[in-house]
Amino acid sequence: MSAPHTQSPAVSRVFAQRFSATRRGARLARLLAALQLVEWGHARGTDDHDTVTLVVAELAANAVLHGRVPGRDFALLLRHEDDMQVIRIEVSDTHPARPACAQPGEEEEYGRGLLLVDALVARWGVCDRLGPGKTVWAEYVLTAPRARC
Repeated sequence: MSAPHTQSPAVSRVFAQRFSATRRGARLARLLAALQLVEWGHARGTDDHDTVTLVVAELAANAVLHGRVPGRDFALLLRHEDDMQVIRIEVSDTHPARPACAQPGEEEEYGRGLLLVDALVARWGVCDRLGPGKTVWAEYVLTAPRARC
């Protein structure tokens, strides 16, 4: 009798943290996400590291600039899905307004963040969260296998 075929369990690594809804909080979210990516084997300067860090920076900046509710924080969740080679980025805030891609004029300095996110990730969207507000999520498909220790 042969041994039953067992499927190896899907490995998912998670980083979750709350930040103050300030520019300093958005900067800290970007810096800690970059550090977490290095710990997961995605070296600084690689396309995967830099792209995910940029997406985190854009979504965190949006949470601070457009999703800020006085006295409330925003949350960052990174999930590294080893089996699918995907990193899911989630930024949650307590403001009810949903983001939308804008079409800024050539002279406008702002309004391109979600256009940039849309160009860099496989897919993104917005969903309700438990409690007030929403979660803006993005899924980035890794281009290179992570470094093994």
